[in-house]
Amino acid sequence: MTVTARRVAINTGGGDAPGLNAVIHGAVYAARNLGWQIFGIRDGYDGFLEPQNYPGGGGLVELRRSAVREISHLGGTILGTTNRGDPFCRPTRQQDGTFKDVDRSDELMDCFRKNRLDALIAVGGDGSLGIAHKLQSKGLRVIGVPKTIDNDLESTVLTFGFNTAVSFATECIDRLHSTALSHQRIIVVEVMGRHAGWIALHSGLAGRADAILIPEIPFEIEKVAAHLCRKHEEGKAYSIVVVAEGAKPVGGDVTVRSREAGRADRLGGIGETVAARLQELTGKENRCVVLGHLLRGGSPTAIDRILGVTFGAAAIHALSMGMDGVMVALNPPRIDFVPIQQAIAHLKLVPRDSEFVLVSRALDICFGGGE
Repeated sequence: MTVTARRVAINTGGGDAPGLNAVIHGAVYAARNLGWQIFGIRDGYDGFLEPQNYPGGGGLVELRRSAVREISHLGGTILGTTNRGDPFCRPTRQQDGTFKDVDRSDELMDCFRKNRLDALIAVGGDGSLGIAHKLQSKGLRVIGVPKTIDNDLESTVLTFGFNTAVSFATECIDRLHSTALSHQRIIVVEVMGRHAGWIALHSGLAGRADAILIPEIPFEIEKVAAHLCRKHEEGKAYSIVVVAEGAKPVGGDVTVRSREAGRADRLGGIGETVAARLQELTGKENRCVVLGHLLRGGSPTAIDRILGVTFGAAAIHALSMGMDGVMVALNPPRIDFVPIQQAIAHLKLVPRDSEFVLVSRALDICFGGGE
């Protein structure tokens, strides 16, 4: 079925990622080429649910070619984003000043109807796409676009933002080699990766790390220390250890920096813990570098720009073909359309027998477990 006339909305939810603006660019150009109108919802769903924050009705913005012509190379998102924007469980101030989680999804659906919007392109990770799937079950036509720098969505080979994050992390590791050598130190580099260690694995392999610690392979710090000591005895005066924020010791749990009601635990601190223990066990001076949100910022690489504009245009194509409730996915050489429910059912984790893990082991990189 081909649809000839539409008013389409697009929003970005969850953490930002390099390539989000490229998605918006691709969707706007593809929609305008079909003669459709396309509108951006500000800050996830806040543009609809918190209209008082957007004077003059600025929570919903019509997107013309002129507004997106020069944005595909920019980091961040011109629409804004939030990771506290679940309309099904939204903290809402009560009359007594306290906050209570309230289901405002019906109110949100009314906003789509009042603005005569026929469909939503939801750009986000598993959380944002899960919200989009629930909105579809309430009658909203939805197309999902996968967004996560962790590259942990199973139904797509690659997500935009991942290549940029790995490239920047590798550049940082490259720079740390010289300072680590100069002082004969062990430097621990903490990167993002809550459940999946793809960023740590790829950047550690590309950056010639001596050890890589990822969530999928619980580590024994004594094994890591023994590995580094052996390399020092063989003549290497320094070491680089790359640690995903979700890495955990055998029998232990992730390191949590803070907890906040209504949000996932904020991870962080594993790098400092690993550095301190390695200093105790090896006797060598240690430093920890946390890359954190530096991995989310900056201009997207060429790969992420191409992937972003392609996903944006493909979302419009899906709508033009009458599709609903699907997520755009890259499965070379094709762009596929996978049911959102299927796409978010399982995370794509690093298998212990992954080719990249096996290559790393062959290059004498330690994972602290499973050796």
